[in-house]
Amino acid sequence: MRPPSELTPTEMTTLQIRPMTRAELGAGLDWAADEGWNPGLHDADSFHAADPGGFLLGLLGAEPVSMISAVRYGAGFGFIGFYIVRPAFRGQGHGIAIWRAAMERLAGRTIGLDGVVAQQASYRRSGFALAWNNVRYEGVARRIERADAPQGSIEPLMQASAELLDYDAAFFPDDRRRFVRLWIAQAGSTALAARRRGRLAGYGAIRPCRSGFKVGPLFADDADLADRLLCGLVSRVPPGEPVQLDIPATNPSALELVRTHGMRPVFETARMYTGVAPQLPIARLFGITTFELG
Repeated sequence: MRPPSELTPTEMTTLQIRPMTRAELGAGLDWAADEGWNPGLHDADSFHAADPGGFLLGLLGAEPVSMISAVRYGAGFGFIGFYIVRPAFRGQGHGIAIWRAAMERLAGRTIGLDGVVAQQASYRRSGFALAWNNVRYEGVARRIERADAPQGSIEPLMQASAELLDYDAAFFPDDRRRFVRLWIAQAGSTALAARRRGRLAGYGAIRPCRSGFKVGPLFADDADLADRLLCGLVSRVPPGEPVQLDIPATNPSALELVRTHGMRPVFETARMYTGVAPQLPIARLFGITTFELG
């Protein structure tokens, strides 16, 4: 990447915006890592498959300076994330330019985002309203053996069956089947299903990240199954590794879950939507899939 001092005057003032290639998205995840967002090691394939045209890159000449995701799901929903301007190019209008391009791409849809809590006023000016806050909790992996009798079975989840995709659909406002199929099959990740009386009653996944591992999603019909899923997932990574879980702060059972596991809050976002916020089953939502794509 060239420093700003090497760009021509025309390049310095003319921002070109276009969709990112898959390779460029991989570089964009490096930017996210620099911001401290701790992306997954293999997130790029899943993200790009969700909407190949949904990741926008801002360039001055050939120099990438900003990015944002504006991913379309189904016919009526979109999600904004990865809103980054490289530090050397901030304060020059490149952020608002690529933001407007993202909003234009999602025009006519309900749009969601997980924004920095302190920037809520800025998002409100674009028509967003607060739905709830999500909080990232971090702990340390350790093997946990529960002595009580199980109230359901926990088993490996090898692929995204029709049953799983139907279950997942309750937790998301529109069609994300293509994304889920790749998400639970990421290299180095583990996905588990919870069953009760032969019926799917929850599932979760854990994946390797730049630092440690992240659990997400973590969906379950009740707190007991959520705990069993979390124990199973965490037990499948090396002891002592950092583990993160992003929970909706409005779910008291999720708060109790992270406290029981000795996890501490490290980051918080404001989940905001334009229009009418989707009615999601928060009581069964114990872990957000990913801040970047909802």
